[in-house]
Amino acid sequence: MTKERPLILVTNDDGITAPGVRTLIQIMNKIGDVVVVAPDSPQSGMGHAITVNNVLHCNPITVDDGPQIEYSCSGTPADCVKMAVNEILNRKPDLCVSGINHGSNSSINVIYSGTMSAAVEAGIEGIPAIGFSLLDYTYHADFNQSKEFVKNITLNALENGIPEGVVLNVNIPKLKKEEIKGVKICRQANGYWREDFDKRKSPFGKEYYWLSGEFVNKDRGEDTDVWALENGYVSIVPVQFDLTAHHMIQKLNTWDL
Repeated sequence: MTKERPLILVTNDDGITAPGVRTLIQIMNKIGDVVVVAPDSPQSGMGHAITVNNVLHCNPITVDDGPQIEYSCSGTPADCVKMAVNEILNRKPDLCVSGINHGSNSSINVIYSGTMSAAVEAGIEGIPAIGFSLLDYTYHADFNQSKEFVKNITLNALENGIPEGVVLNVNIPKLKKEEIKGVKICRQANGYWREDFDKRKSPFGKEYYWLSGEFVNKDRGEDTDVWALENGYVSIVPVQFDLTAHHMIQKLNTWDL
């Protein structure tokens, strides 16, 4: 790796062959020296799961032409980052980028997201990190409108830095490039999933379930990621992984413990 170009770790949760990560690799190749460590199969919704009761496989792979070095990992997105840092890279990367995810990771989705958990794992390791998502769940989503925003945000992160303990959650609306109004710095919207389990029976008479649901936005603020996306903006939310509810500490100290 050259000293002049930053070392960039690329990962995702949709799998190493997903169009979103292939697009992200193309963009990062123009910015720095790229090492890819990504799941060998889709890992969406895995959150921050790690593999503790099974073996991990991580093997070199060539998916398409390019200067990047690639590894396919049998584990979760968080596993991929751990493998990269501890077994593959000979130095800490200057940046970790995760995505581009097929689908939204705004609001409460950040909790469930394998894309964002990979970025958070990098942040825990002291690596500046960004998770990128496009609001299009289809496998053959068009990522062309994402390229300029992903490149610009990445270059800004490398130039200005991301504070320790913080990662960036970037969501891009499903719009044509000329329809996107710009970028908004936001807070996470207060929302949740009203879930439903579709109960069915197999041909053998065994019951099984499909998880479905409807997103409920409880937040009417115009400074949230959901508002930005619904109004044609790219949203950036700085996310911290210190989950301490600091405002509750003083109240807890009044309890008779």
